[in-house]
Amino acid sequence: MRKFTLLFILLGTCITSFAQELSYYLPKDVTYDAAIPKPKDIIFHEVGEWHVTHDRLVNYMKAIATACPERVKLENMGFTYEGRPQVLLIISSKKNLQNLEQIRIQHVQLTDPTKSGSLATENMPIVVWIGHSIHGNEPSGANASLLSAYYLAAAQGKAIDDLLDNVVILFDPSFNPDGLQRFSTWVNQHKSKNLVTDPNSREFNEVWPGGRFNHYWFDLNRDWLPAVHQESQNRLKWFHAWKPNILTDHHEQGSNASFFFQPGVPSRVNPITPAKNQELTGKLAKFHAQYLDKIGSLYFTKENYDDYYYGKGSTYPDVNGAIGILFEQASSRGHAQQTSNGILRFPFTIRNQFTTTLSTLEGARVLRKEFLDWQREFYKSAMTEAAAAPGKAFVFGSQDDGTKAAVFSQMLRRHQIDVYELNADVNADGSNFSKGKGFVVPANQPQFRLIHAIFDKTLNYKDSLFYDITAWTMPLAFGLNYAELNATKFNASLLGNKLDQVEMPKGQLLGDNNSYAYLFEWNELLAPKALYEMQDAGLMTKVASNPFEIAVSGGTHKFNYGTIVIPVSLQRLTGDKVNEIIKGIAEKNGLTVYGVQTGNVISGSDLGSSKMLSVAKPSVAMIVGAGVNATDAGEIWHLLDQRMNIPSTHLEIPVFNRVDLGKYNTIIMVGGSYGELNKDKLKAWVQGGGVLIATEESVQWAAQNGLTNITFKKTEAPIDSSARLTYVDREQINGAQQVSGAIFGAEVDLTNPLAYGYTQKTVSLFKANRVFPEKGKNPFAIPFYYGSNPLQSGWVSKSNADAIKNSAAVIISPLGSGKVINIADNPNFRAFWLGGTKLFMNAIFFGRLLEVGAGGRE
Repeated sequence: MRKFTLLFILLGTCITSFAQELSYYLPKDVTYDAAIPKPKDIIFHEVGEWHVTHDRLVNYMKAIATACPERVKLENMGFTYEGRPQVLLIISSKKNLQNLEQIRIQHVQLTDPTKSGSLATENMPIVVWIGHSIHGNEPSGANASLLSAYYLAAAQGKAIDDLLDNVVILFDPSFNPDGLQRFSTWVNQHKSKNLVTDPNSREFNEVWPGGRFNHYWFDLNRDWLPAVHQESQNRLKWFHAWKPNILTDHHEQGSNASFFFQPGVPSRVNPITPAKNQELTGKLAKFHAQYLDKIGSLYFTKENYDDYYYGKGSTYPDVNGAIGILFEQASSRGHAQQTSNGILRFPFTIRNQFTTTLSTLEGARVLRKEFLDWQREFYKSAMTEAAAAPGKAFVFGSQDDGTKAAVFSQMLRRHQIDVYELNADVNADGSNFSKGKGFVVPANQPQFRLIHAIFDKTLNYKDSLFYDITAWTMPLAFGLNYAELNATKFNASLLGNKLDQVEMPKGQLLGDNNSYAYLFEWNELLAPKALYEMQDAGLMTKVASNPFEIAVSGGTHKFNYGTIVIPVSLQRLTGDKVNEIIKGIAEKNGLTVYGVQTGNVISGSDLGSSKMLSVAKPSVAMIVGAGVNATDAGEIWHLLDQRMNIPSTHLEIPVFNRVDLGKYNTIIMVGGSYGELNKDKLKAWVQGGGVLIATEESVQWAAQNGLTNITFKKTEAPIDSSARLTYVDREQINGAQQVSGAIFGAEVDLTNPLAYGYTQKTVSLFKANRVFPEKGKNPFAIPFYYGSNPLQSGWVSKSNADAIKNSAAVIISPLGSGKVINIADNPNFRAFWLGGTKLFMNAIFFGRLLEVGAGGRE
């Protein structure tokens, strides 16, 4: 029989589609309330027969809440970019639902050391968040939520009553509604009546970008900490409103694997996470093992996956007094697929996810008091650590970009971190922080550990392999000055008003409608947005390539490189209309715009000088599609669309190859492979005056295909060839040579148009690749470069560190009448790397103005 089965698989024989009934999934010897609709009654197919679409999933959750109000309450957390609801079921006993707000308030008090000491946990319910399929093409979790919701609403008997009396369940059926809808549509439209199990079949090979991501092609499982996206922001409000004790994160992995549950690799636990967290994770793991043993499913732990980056759903709870649990099920990626373990069927994957939901809830019930007591102890010990720590606060701010500081403050407040306005000027770590422009985060607060997770730099590690990035020091990412204040620097008098709702700065127009010209500086985050809006309104704009001082209302002002100049006499509109447009744009984008009465400056270049360069309105296209890194492309799409209100055309490679490129003055390429791209057509377009912006690996592609003559540094062999190593050492050695993601400080030429808006001579950039350009001989073509000790935070191997030293971060390559702007790293990483935003927007607006002259190879 075994030989026959093997032959069956090798021949790729089709199997007839069939539907598993509920009895395949549900626990035995349990009775169910007939008044509760079964999934098929609402979604019109058996669980696992088809992939549930998000609309039908929501319909079922609504039906459950309507049919069982004594156990289930439906909440809407918000909406995705595509307008899909993010529903949350609150499931518990009738008694608990009747006292839900009282239970919530009392539970949250466990996280407040000033109130938690008097709370008794003997009879307090535990709060468990069950979350599914944050990657839309890992659908077994979301499909299992149909079963879990039915079981929790319909099951009868002492066991379920005892569970619901002791547990409040926050039930999130789909972390990523847009991605789930995209993927379910794909696999359902390619399903055959006779299921095709060949992995090469179209069903298992989604078109780009696939269903993993949200609308903007982002991995939402990296967004719990940055919380850039509205799906994450909606969810965090509910997370912190309830402060769950356990959060499950149901994922899928490669089809040839089995099933993973945490703990992960012990050496890759973030050192900020207390040891008790991993102890409780281990205790809960015994329940998963027991339940999976019962149904005969294979599994593994303590391998492959880690608990390091706090931006993941299974790790974020660890720094918030909870336990995050990652589940990884081998993926069928469709309805049934051949694997090294035989044919993997979708219903089987769903059953494992459902089973570990039950094991989590049972473990939570049994270990309820221990988890509740740990939550209280987590925050109590955090305050103890804060009192003993030498650092008493962090101060941050920006002298010239209030919007960026406000966005950073918003991020902190989403995580329940107390932030205060700075009440007095402070000098720390060589930086000045001014009252009115600075903010203070005291260390002595319950979120002490999370504060350090956000602000700390890290250079020492137990391991050299990482599942995700190794550093994310957020003030560096945002491009903000910051410093840690010790006891001699910090006192309560520094604390001004406590921030509740963070308001974005409101801009202003200083001057009247009889102005000769309007000026605004390029420092603010949203200056590019304002510039584009002015251009779109028909205004002619210039940029100052030289500093100057000029009389303004109330005195004089010194304007730096990159100041935007709008001469009134060059406009087609009336002076009153120009004033009206600029005033409105300034106010909503946080800019101070100066109306001046003369073009004659006190020092520097007059407003009519040739140093005032005309700025063309960008017409942007980005190459996307098969082979292109979707998250890199999504970061740019999000930046332009959401932050800057700048439209961009997305050209798939076959479309690029056939269309007229004349309507675009800027083309963007991110990391990826471009084997089918018409390189001669792209080259001719650049030679004709276009600006090509290449980031990460596309910098190498451009060099290999004759668009630039950049050469690259090579890394040394990681080991001595004479060293005696064992076979099992290879994974560690090879893995350690990957640049998982670290932060490096680039030295900057502040006079170069690509650096307009920066005021610090060092800019923090994020590197997660092995692209190491040689600096070349032309100093004018290298506005950003790495010095001899550029590492600021993160782990990198010695050979990679040596290659990064004294390499170029940005190179300008002239080509005919055009330019290739080569950015070796990712200036837009995960949309929270606002410190790189100005570099990227400068390339878009000012790339055509670059003149690097002679000087040999770039």
